[in-house]
Amino acid sequence: QVQLVESGGGLVQPGGSLRLSCAASGSILSFTAVGWYRQAPGKERELVATFTSAWSTKYSDSVKGRFTISRDNAKNTVYLQMNSLKPEDTAVYYCKADRIYQDYWGQGTRVTVAS
Repeated sequence: QVQLVESGGGLVQPGGSLRLSCAASGSILSFTAVGWYRQAPGKERELVATFTSAWSTKYSDSVKGRFTISRDNAKNTVYLQMNSLKPEDTAVYYCKADRIYQDYWGQGTRVTVAS
C-alpha cells in the first residue's frame, strides 16, 4: 500500500509563493504518473500539474508559467512550486500517484490565497 503525504499549504497573499511537497512511502520511480490536483469549494477536482509515464510534465492552462512541478527521486518526493498566486488558486491540493492497476491519493493540503 502506498501512502502519499502532502505538506506546505497555508495562507498566502495574492502574488505570493508556496511550495507543496508530496512524500511517498515508496519509490516514485515505481509510478506510471505522479502529480498534483486541486479541488476548490463547489468545484470538481482538476489536474494542476503532473509527471506523465515518460516523466515529461503536463500543466493545466490556468497555472502554466506560474507553477512548476519537480521531484527528488532520492527523497521519494514530488514538489509543486507555486508563484504569483491568485485568489482563484485557493483550493485543497492533492497528490496523486498511478500504478498500472491502482491510483493513490494523499489527504490533501489546503491553500488559501487572500489578502
